[in-house]
Amino acid sequence: MVKPETRSRIDWVGENCRQLTRIRQEFEGAKPFAGLTIGTGIHLEPKTAILLGTLQAGGARVVATGNLNSTQPETVQYLRAHGVDVQAEQTNDTSVHAQSLQKIMAEQPDLLLDNGGDLFALFADNPYRGLKGGTEETTSGRMRLEPLRDRLKVPVLVINDSPIKQFAENRIAVGQSIFESYMRLTNRATNGKRVTVFGYGACGRGVAANFRNAGAVVSVVDVHPVTALEAHLDGFSTPLRAQAIGGADLIVTETGAQNVVTGDDMPLFKDGVILVNGGHFPTEIAVEALTGDPSVAAREHNAEMAIDTLRLQDGRAVHILCGGHMANLAGPRPLGNSIEAMDLGFALQARCLEHIALGKAARTDCVVPVPDAIDNAVAEAYLALNR
Repeated sequence: MVKPETRSRIDWVGENCRQLTRIRQEFEGAKPFAGLTIGTGIHLEPKTAILLGTLQAGGARVVATGNLNSTQPETVQYLRAHGVDVQAEQTNDTSVHAQSLQKIMAEQPDLLLDNGGDLFALFADNPYRGLKGGTEETTSGRMRLEPLRDRLKVPVLVINDSPIKQFAENRIAVGQSIFESYMRLTNRATNGKRVTVFGYGACGRGVAANFRNAGAVVSVVDVHPVTALEAHLDGFSTPLRAQAIGGADLIVTETGAQNVVTGDDMPLFKDGVILVNGGHFPTEIAVEALTGDPSVAAREHNAEMAIDTLRLQDGRAVHILCGGHMANLAGPRPLGNSIEAMDLGFALQARCLEHIALGKAARTDCVVPVPDAIDNAVAEAYLALNR
């Protein structure tokens, strides 16, 4: 009998990131990042390890940090063992995270791979010569960086504005992973539950569809009338905000905005409501305002399940998952989005950084979508591998 070989989750992810594997093989010969330092601020989990290894194969020196409350220690250990300079630890302390971002920028990277606009915002405040540009992963980051264009003045390609990212990762994968996270963290059924989804962008559409497919009664709230109309015509209930909150067994935020659910909503909550954030920043649910509300009599923390329960003076309970952090990359055994979706999204990252490194982007390409040619090439490559 052959003795089984011990393999890690990162090994499994790497084997199934088929497009990144092909790009890595290409980069090993072409070396598009030779002599360049790439600074990254993105969730440090197994799929990210494969992306950063791909950039290394292209000749880059990689200095990396993570995002709040999503850094996985085994990924940090793996990256350091493979030569990546990691300045990160698992933390939800904003001051500790800010220090790690400063350490990345102190290296004055030639390219930035950002997730939420943290690194580019620091560059806007303290610019330096030599930054060629970089990428921003999220809608939250784009919203943050658009007002800074006049100060950035370098190419910044927004991965989240790619149609591939919108349907493959946001609608399909985020929808699946937020649903999976709810089931994993709570062990609660969805059938017959009333679910309110705030935000009907690609992520919100995916979340709403997954819960409806699992037997939930889903309502959607979106501040944009045309988007709310789309949700209505897609067959979802679109009540006014107060009604949507008051009737919900589960509330999911997917907006990219701040203070979507606040302490002012405390009188509206149904007894036993569960609050889940699927957005990038831990500010969509105003956790401090909720926990500090005068109506709260007691707070219970279940570390094993990553659930905080607020016991209200009138007897109601409000449950908050993962402290308001992005639920699919927090809590016990966080998996994040599917490997296939991230393989596509990270292929876009690798190709966009290559595009900028080779001088193919103009300074005016500042906070703009991925070029069509890159979208098409990534789509064709994925189909060639999976037909």
